[in-house]
Amino acid sequence: MKVILSIKPEFANKIFNGTKKFEFRRTLFKKKEVSKIVVYASAPISKVIGEFEIENIVHENLTALWDKTSKYSGISLKYYSDYFQGKEAGYAIEVKNPKKYEEELCIKENYGIRPPQSFAYLR
Repeated sequence: MKVILSIKPEFANKIFNGTKKFEFRRTLFKKKEVSKIVVYASAPISKVIGEFEIENIVHENLTALWDKTSKYSGISLKYYSDYFQGKEAGYAIEVKNPKKYEEELCIKENYGIRPPQSFAYLR
């Protein structure tokens, strides 16, 4: 099963160039059978640009999560801290086999959905 995640373009591009190996989330999808993430690059790109497999999902308190993931986080500690403000723990989705599409896809035409605030399940 796949989910589509909205990711800021600068971070989406880092996933596909290999410098960001963890995608952080404050909350996570509930279905355990999710094995792939489809990447929707938010504005100004506003297109589906690729996908990756889930290697692992790390759920830890914020200090331990940063210690385990910071080397390949693709973000600064300040951004990380601001993103998780008000939370005690977070999730890091470990990226495996990122594949950027040759052609970007329109989320409405190709998937029949609107851009998700966080994520959406795909059939």
